[in-house]
Amino acid sequence: MSLLDKLDKLFQHRKERRIAAILALSGTILPIAGLHKIYLGQPLWGVIYLLLWSTPIPRIASAIDAVWYLVQDSEQFQLQFSGNSNRKLNTNDTQQISTVAGAIRELERLRQDGLVSEYEFEQKRRKLLDRIV
Repeated sequence: MSLLDKLDKLFQHRKERRIAAILALSGTILPIAGLHKIYLGQPLWGVIYLLLWSTPIPRIASAIDAVWYLVQDSEQFQLQFSGNSNRKLNTNDTQQISTVAGAIRELERLRQDGLVSEYEFEQKRRKLLDRIV
């Protein structure tokens, strides 16, 4: 097994939110920050954190990341960091997508009728799309 295969396998396993938060918090105390980014499959960000070790930026960012991991919903964390984006859509997903698509069409009709501004349309559209992404 090559090194790239090992790294690929490492980045595809299920990530634990608690471990990521502990690594991020350790980055606020230890001189080495960015281990949580490498653990979460974001090696470029990990290297950037390591390169900026002499500045307070990675420590502050690590603290923010730790808080964000802890307050984030577990399902949302898994979707973002465990590579579940390739999962197959089930019946509930397709129903939800159909519901969101219908809501966006209705919203577009309200925008065309002048009942919703362009800004309001875009804000609502993004919120609807966030439900399925």
